[in-house]
Amino acid sequence: NLGHSYSLFLFVIPPVLANLQVDFYKSTCPQAESIVQQVVKNEFSRDPSITAAFLRMHFHDCFVRGCGASILIDSAKKNSSEKIASPNQTVRGYEVIDKAKKSLEDTCSTTVSCADIITLAARDAIALAGGPNYTVPTGRRDGLVSNPDDVNLPGPGISVSGALQFFKAKGIDLNEMVTLLGAHTVGFARCFFFSNRLSNFRGSGVPDPSMDPTLVAKLNKTCAPNVSATVFLDHNTFFSFDNKFYNQILLKRGILQLDQELALDNSTASTVSGFASNGIRFQNNFAKAMVKLGSIEVLVGKAGEIRNNCRVFNPAN
Repeated sequence: NLGHSYSLFLFVIPPVLANLQVDFYKSTCPQAESIVQQVVKNEFSRDPSITAAFLRMHFHDCFVRGCGASILIDSAKKNSSEKIASPNQTVRGYEVIDKAKKSLEDTCSTTVSCADIITLAARDAIALAGGPNYTVPTGRRDGLVSNPDDVNLPGPGISVSGALQFFKAKGIDLNEMVTLLGAHTVGFARCFFFSNRLSNFRGSGVPDPSMDPTLVAKLNKTCAPNVSATVFLDHNTFFSFDNKFYNQILLKRGILQLDQELALDNSTASTVSGFASNGIRFQNNFAKAMVKLGSIEVLVGKAGEIRNNCRVFNPAN
């Protein structure tokens, strides 16, 4: 038990995941998942915002060259890594992945990939925050490339249709995109990502009319003195993984422009309303969407490697 009540959602893993297997480490490292879970549990008890951090890390990893832990590689003197790319400079939680990897190496050396650790850590952190506890297939291998020039992620000011192009390129459809953006229920953002909405929206000289004026006034008190300040994307239950994010954006209380447009765009409004009124439906769909996210362009079998240290590629033989 991870310390929260949650439902276990079971569903058939789609054929696209045939190369990944539930309980992949059953014979080679039977304690693998419990080791990761314990490390995440320890960190969550100290810092519940780690759920948002792992969700972001997982998304940023899988959307660049697939789920191969390329985001974990440190830059070297001659080679820069994905970590230095602008969207990744606020990604965090690397030291927790390191702890899990060290414990795994002590138990079963060179067996569990860093890519699987990220996927498992995200799943466990979601459950600890009160979200769904679901089964994830494992067997990913770690990638051999980490290039900042490959990092091309949708920004918070993008339109729904613009964001969809990024998701569709990874095999994720519109409803799955709306579902995955529900991760913002535990997220937060720095003011500079949305400050244009508070006073000079699109050069108009006034705030974004799609934002509740009371919220504008509140955010200006936080953001005007310091554009690097952070605010929660869900103002009420910011450490709980629930469906309240969707209720917020229906009330024009979305912080990021993309989030607010989910409730306003004809293509996504009905999905938002459905999730706002049915939290179980959202959690069930989120579990399925996360499993699909974790299957993007995975390396399996003999491809890639199992890193000894998540921050560096293994030395060439």
